[in-house]
Amino acid sequence: MSNVLKTLTTAVLIAFGTAALAQQTPPPAPGAVPLAGDSDSDSDTPDPQAPSTNGNPTGLNMGQPVADPNAPGTVYVRDTFGDWELRCTKVPEGQHEPCLMYQLLRDTKNNVAVSEFTMFNLPEGQQATAGATIVTPLETLLTKQLTLAVDGGPTKRYPFTWCSSIGCYARIGFSDADLASFKRGAKATITIVPVQAPTQQVTLEVSLKGFTKAYEAVVAANKK
Repeated sequence: MSNVLKTLTTAVLIAFGTAALAQQTPPPAPGAVPLAGDSDSDSDTPDPQAPSTNGNPTGLNMGQPVADPNAPGTVYVRDTFGDWELRCTKVPEGQHEPCLMYQLLRDTKNNVAVSEFTMFNLPEGQQATAGATIVTPLETLLTKQLTLAVDGGPTKRYPFTWCSSIGCYARIGFSDADLASFKRGAKATITIVPVQAPTQQVTLEVSLKGFTKAYEAVVAANKK
């Protein structure tokens, strides 16, 4: 039984129980003196002096602390470019905030979030101009690895690096030529294989709308 059905069933049982109790309890006779606890005002109004088993004498909600949105380590969306978000991390005053570009990937019907794609620039002089982290569900068949292609062009295969309670991670690098294909392309295609269906493939589309401006913003933000 789903949680929704359980909740509805519980609500119905409570409603029926309350109605049955009301039918079994006769109304007081005219002029009768109510017994202690029968008065609605006595039962509905808490006694401020009454002791409490949980340390709160009135049963009032004492609230929960709210996290500081400006605390170091907080990730926030600084800007949006097409289908990409520019996400940055708060740091102590005087330091520059590291940023990356982010896109949430959904299924073909755009209903279920399946994967996360983040990209960032790397220091000059390295073999990889940019790096990316792709997170897929835990039910991914790791031995089949992950493939990526842009607009039906040449396909590259990448291994997974590790898995956590969140999902499985592939950390990959892109050359200048790879970046050029992203900038002029319309969409990239990621393919993974589920453990439960090793003969099938799951295809995810990465929109490249706004990619060039998002990447330029990442480079500019990380240079400051």
